[in-house]
Amino acid sequence: MKIAIGSDHRGFTVKGKVVDLLKRLGHEVEDVGTHSIDAVDYPDIAGDVARRVSKRECDRGILICGSGIGMAIAANKFPGVRAAPCHDDLTAEMSRRHNDLNVLCLSADMLGEKLIDRMVEIWLTTEFEAGRHARRVQKIDEIEGKACRGE
Repeated sequence: MKIAIGSDHRGFTVKGKVVDLLKRLGHEVEDVGTHSIDAVDYPDIAGDVARRVSKRECDRGILICGSGIGMAIAANKFPGVRAAPCHDDLTAEMSRRHNDLNVLCLSADMLGEKLIDRMVEIWLTTEFEAGRHARRVQKIDEIEGKACRGE
């Protein structure tokens, strides 16, 4: 799987560890930054990752900031992106199983390394259930389409 990953300065250290995990698991990784602990604006990084997912240049994305919330807000502005912050094994699993989440947002400040590793692995290996959930995701896509057309 091709995965775009990005973080702001608060997520920089965690991002490096997640990149290593992704590579060990055999995934192709596009690291869009940041590449230091110097302050950056999270919407810029979220936009880079979300744009790649939206254009289907990457299969999925991972974003890391202090809380994961700001990254999710910015990423969700792109068509076809379903981004959300997850905070435990269950939210990581259900985000895929029921919502077909394609951008995982993580908190660098509130989650430990082992938990993040577990969540990323769960999120990568959990399949979308489809069925009744596909109908609901389709409705989200329809809402997005109408909003983009100004309806």
